[in-house]
Amino acid sequence: MIYEEVLILKNGRINELTLYSKALGEEMELLVYLPEQYTPLYKYSVLIASDGKDYFQFGRLPRLLERLREEDAIDRTIVVGVPYKSVSERRRMYHPEGDRNSDYIRFLAHELVPFIDAEFPTYQVGAGRALIGDSLAATVSLVTACKYPHTFGKAVCHSPYVDDSVLAAVENVADPTCFDIYQVIGTGETEVKTTVDGVRDFLTPNRELRKVIEKKGFSSFYEEFSGEHTWKYWQQDMDRAIRFAFGK
Repeated sequence: MIYEEVLILKNGRINELTLYSKALGEEMELLVYLPEQYTPLYKYSVLIASDGKDYFQFGRLPRLLERLREEDAIDRTIVVGVPYKSVSERRRMYHPEGDRNSDYIRFLAHELVPFIDAEFPTYQVGAGRALIGDSLAATVSLVTACKYPHTFGKAVCHSPYVDDSVLAAVENVADPTCFDIYQVIGTGETEVKTTVDGVRDFLTPNRELRKVIEKKGFSSFYEEFSGEHTWKYWQQDMDRAIRFAFGK
């Protein structure tokens, strides 16, 4: 493991780590946000973000967490961001049909979580962990929570890609009380340009996903925002999303 402090914020800091994954057979970069006055004397909730660098940069996640903590609106929270190395690798790991998808999910549940629990003073229960992602990163976050519902207590999904396998993953969750689902989708997301699959309608499948979530009886939040498939709109939703995950 390599550990390097890369950015000090007004009331916290971001550390860059590399963790070797046996499941993926490579070193994985991690960005770890530690809040102001971080101390091992207290326990912390953990937010794991696929598309990690985007959530730190475009989502302005560290600044938001600082403000919410100043307002005493959320629990003490550590963020572990997992950046993608390339667009092609992102699809291989995040897309349900990606050849590295199952390995990435295994990395999150069986390697990253134990590492975080060993390195930091976490609650070490599902209720103290949330997964967050946008688009395909939202998809892999949701599917991971479905496969490991006792490990992750919340899945926060910004405009997830949804296909039949995603609907089946949610449908097959035996106990929907194990984790909560946050889902938002833009009404303008009917013709989303993807890197491999051409132009796709994200809105209609998300509405189908919502029906399955409601039918299963998950504790959940759903909203259709007036906007498209970009960070311009997801960033505006971050405050509510984080309050849903770890609000007091």
